[in-house]
Amino acid sequence: MSTTAVAPLTIEDAESLVTAAHRAAEDAGVTVSVTVLDAGGHLLAFRRDDRAVLISGETSTRKAYTALQLNAPTADLVDAVQPGGLFHTLPTALDRPLLFIAGGVPVHREGRLIGAIGVGGGAPDQDHGFASAAVQALA
Repeated sequence: MSTTAVAPLTIEDAESLVTAAHRAAEDAGVTVSVTVLDAGGHLLAFRRDDRAVLISGETSTRKAYTALQLNAPTADLVDAVQPGGLFHTLPTALDRPLLFIAGGVPVHREGRLIGAIGVGGGAPDQDHGFASAAVQALA
């Protein structure tokens, strides 16, 4: 039985995601930081506008990491961590704490998880929109 390999997220893909997310944010007049991780959680691309607050870089990275670890947009996970939610008792003994705020989106190719993008700096729903727009532009 043979399996077909899925092309990994490349540096070129990551740079395209960053550019698309930044373009969407700029069009909305929002200053953001963008992080792209590969399927192993390794940093492929990062950009923080000089006008963005410093913490937005860590926020974008943690959003991407959360989307990657749970293979779901962070916007879909917010209710899951509330008391009584599915992930309320999820341990945080991972490499980096998870962040359940909208703005992290997994990246798939041929139905397989190949990485994630995180956007921080705007309102959570804006960050989610910027990240989603970038993923759609990559497809």
